[in-house]
Amino acid sequence: MLTHINPKLPMRDKTVTWDYYVNQLGFELFGSADYDGYLMVQKDSIQIHFFEFKELDPTENYGQVYIRVDGIDSFYQTLLDKKVRIHPNGYLEAKPWGQKEFSLLDPDNNLLKFGESI
Repeated sequence: MLTHINPKLPMRDKTVTWDYYVNQLGFELFGSADYDGYLMVQKDSIQIHFFEFKELDPTENYGQVYIRVDGIDSFYQTLLDKKVRIHPNGYLEAKPWGQKEFSLLDPDNNLLKFGESI
């Protein structure tokens, strides 16, 4: 039986990634150990892991995660209030496939898409 999935995305700089996910998106550090070149963050029941890839060219990064959300309007507004940059083609909107979605790009161009069923 499958129980969880924890995506692993590339990061160039652990401090920058930590700052974005913790201070901008409201995640917390997961675990008590600080591993060199590795970062784990959690928000509610969602964990995202990051591995160091210093040579990553963000323009060639196709890392993506789709995160289902309850209360997407409130979460979206919280990010706007914190001045988090929304993807230019990913503002909150209802989609024909029955989801309300928006998107962000993290500092390494990993695409974070958030969606809630409508």
